[in-house]
Amino acid sequence: MVTKTLVVMGDPQITAPPGRPRGAMLRAYDKQSGREVGAVWMPAPQSGSPMTYAVDGKQYIVVAIGGGAYSGEYLAFALPSSGTRPTGQEEN
Repeated sequence: MVTKTLVVMGDPQITAPPGRPRGAMLRAYDKQSGREVGAVWMPAPQSGSPMTYAVDGKQYIVVAIGGGAYSGEYLAFALPSSGTRPTGQEEN
């Protein structure tokens, strides 16, 4: 999914690196530089295209996740307020 400043996509597989529970990451990349600017942990991989919507000026990203023994669900993430940009990786 593409926003005004970001490209957002989920990792296609489940991983369990040291220091993080088994799951997959949803990552955001700066459109101009290609640099990863943020990442959040999800308990299962992305199973559908991310969607975006705004309420009262606040933008959200919703992603469907699921697969294997994990039943499907939607996760919603709020983007930072306008004027601010993610500066590093963030894990739930």
